[in-house]
Amino acid sequence: MAEKGSLAGFRETLHATLRACKVWHRYLPRMLPSLAAYCAVSGAAPYVTIYCSAQILNELAGGRDPQRLAVWAAVTVLLTAGLGALAALLNRWRQVYRRAVYYTLQKVEADKLLSMDFEGADDPRTHELLARMFELYNWGGYGLFSIVYYAEDLLKPLFGAASAIALTVTLFTRQVPQSAGAWAVLNHPLALLLALAVLLGVAFLSPLCRNRCEQYYVRASKSGTDANRLFAFCLGEIALPGRSADVRLYCQDRLVEHYGRDGTFLPGGPISRLAKGPIGLWAGAGAAVSGMFTGLAYAFVCLKAWAGAFPVGSVAQYVAAVTALSENINGLVSTWGTYRANAVFLRETFAFLDLPNRMYQGSLTTEKRADRQYDIELRDVSFRYPGAGDWALRHVNLKFRVGSRLAVVGENGSGKTTLIKLLCRLYDPTEGEILLNGIDIRKYAYKDYLALFSVVFQDFQLLAFPLGQNIAAAVRYDSARADACLRLAGFGPRLDAMPQGLETPLYKEFDEAGVQVSGGEAQKIALARALYKDAPFVILDEPTAALDPVAEMEVYRNFDKIVGDKTAVYISHRLSSCKFCDEIAVFDHGAIVQRGSHDALVADTAGLYHKLWHAQAQYYTPQPETAPS
Repeated sequence: MAEKGSLAGFRETLHATLRACKVWHRYLPRMLPSLAAYCAVSGAAPYVTIYCSAQILNELAGGRDPQRLAVWAAVTVLLTAGLGALAALLNRWRQVYRRAVYYTLQKVEADKLLSMDFEGADDPRTHELLARMFELYNWGGYGLFSIVYYAEDLLKPLFGAASAIALTVTLFTRQVPQSAGAWAVLNHPLALLLALAVLLGVAFLSPLCRNRCEQYYVRASKSGTDANRLFAFCLGEIALPGRSADVRLYCQDRLVEHYGRDGTFLPGGPISRLAKGPIGLWAGAGAAVSGMFTGLAYAFVCLKAWAGAFPVGSVAQYVAAVTALSENINGLVSTWGTYRANAVFLRETFAFLDLPNRMYQGSLTTEKRADRQYDIELRDVSFRYPGAGDWALRHVNLKFRVGSRLAVVGENGSGKTTLIKLLCRLYDPTEGEILLNGIDIRKYAYKDYLALFSVVFQDFQLLAFPLGQNIAAAVRYDSARADACLRLAGFGPRLDAMPQGLETPLYKEFDEAGVQVSGGEAQKIALARALYKDAPFVILDEPTAALDPVAEMEVYRNFDKIVGDKTAVYISHRLSSCKFCDEIAVFDHGAIVQRGSHDALVADTAGLYHKLWHAQAQYYTPQPETAPS
C-alpha cells in the first residue's frame, strides 16, 4: 500500500501502465507512435557510429587499406548524418504531441466529469479524488502525466539495449586462440556464463538501489502533497483579485506567511532529512555499483583483447557497447521503478475514471407539444443527499398548472433549490415520484427531459466568449432571436452600447477588446439565455439578486411578457417579488407548510409567510414612534 511506502507489483504496474497508454492513445493516437519512432532512431544511432568507428580503427591497426578506409569513412558520415536528420524530424513530430499533454490531461478529467451523473459530479468524494490527483501531479508529476513524461526514459534504453546487445554478442562468441595458453580458459562456457552473470548482476544492482529511493518518495507523498497544497494556496490563491481587498484590510498576509513557513521542503524538513539520509545513501550506492560495472567491463574486454580474441579496434566497440548496455539496463530498471511508484498513484486516477453512473437514463421520448401542455406533479417526494443524515425534502406534494407562475419561498436551507434539482432530474427522489403528463420522469430519455427546462441558477456561469454565443450556448446562433431575448431581459441599452454588438467578447481572458459586465448585467444575460432556449418550463432561482431596485422592478413589471406562455417557477427571498405569481408555496425544513396567493397568505396571521413578510416589510414601512419614557 502507498501508505506504507511500498511500490506496486509487476502485474499491477504492467496493467496500470498499459491502461494509461490506452487512455492516451484514445485522446492523442499519434503521440505514443511518434515517441516510439523517435526513441528507436535516437536510441540506436550512437551504436551505428560505434560500430563504424571500430571498423575504421581495426583497419588502421591492420591492413591500412586506403580504399576500405574511405568506404568506412563515407558510410560513417552518411549513416551518422542521415540518422541525425531523421531523429531531428521525428523529434519535431514528437514535440507537437508532447506540448498537448497537459491540456489533454485536463480534457480527460473534464470529459469524465461531464459524462457523469450530476449526483456523481456533485459528490464531494469525486472532488476529493480530483484534488488528490492534482496534488500528486504537483508533487512529482505522478499519474497519467508520468506515463508520457517517463516513456522516453523507458523506450530509449530499450532500443539502446537491443543495439548494445547486437554489438556485444561477438564479445562472448569470438574465441581466444589456443596459442594463448592459459588464457584459452576464457573460451570455456562456464567462464563466459560467469562473466555474463557478474556483469548483468552488477548492471541490475545499481538501478535496484535507485528504486529504493522511489519507495521513500512514495512514503513521503502525503506530507509532500499536503505541503504543495499549502504552497499553492499561499502563493497562488491568496493573490487572486477577489481576495486582494480582504488581504489588505485585515492584513491577512501575516496569517498566510505563518502557515507558508511549512518546513516540508526546507532544510531540516522531512524531505530534506530523507535526501540527506536513506535517499542519499541508496543513490550513492547505485552510483558506486555503476562505477564497479564499468571497471569489470573494461577488465573483461581487455583480457580477451590481450589474449588475441579480436583486434585492438574492437576494444573500443566492446567497451562502449558493454558500458552502454549497463547504462541502458540501469535506465530500464530505474524507470520501471518509477513506473512502479506511479502505479501506486494511478489508483486514484483509475478510481476517478471508474466512478459509475447509477442514474437510469430512460428511453421514452418526451412528447413535442406546440401548445406546451405539460403537467408536472410531485407525489409524496422525499429526498436526502448521499451521505447526509437529514432530509432535504420530506413528503412534498405539488402540482404545476400549465402556464401558471409559481413562487417558492422560505428561509435558507428550507429545500427550495433542492426542489429545482429534483424537477430538472439532476437528482432522483429518495422516496416518492415526479410525474410528467402522468408518467414517472425516470422513464423519459434523460436529455429529452432536460430539454424541457430553462433554468437560471443562483451560481450561473458565463464564458469569456462572444455575447451571442453565450446566449445560444453554441458557435452559430440566430442573431435576431438572441437580440430579442436580451432586450426582453432588460439588456437592450447595454447591448446598443457594445462596440461589436452580439459579437462583443465577454471579459478579457482571451480578447483585450472584451467587456466586463456587472453582476446585474450578467444576470440579465443569464435570463436571456434561458429565454433563448425557449423551453416550456422556466425556473428562476433568485433572478434579480444582483439587480438594482429599478432594474428589478422592470423585471417584475415585464414578468408575464418575459415568460410568455411558459410555466414558470420563481424562487426568491424577497417576498415583494412574489405578488405577480399565481400561487406561492412556502417551504420550511424541507416541507411545504403553506400554499396560496400572496393576499391570502399575508392575511393568515398564524402562518410563516405572514411572519416573513412583516419581517421584511418593517425595513420599508414607517414604524410608529415610541413615546419617550
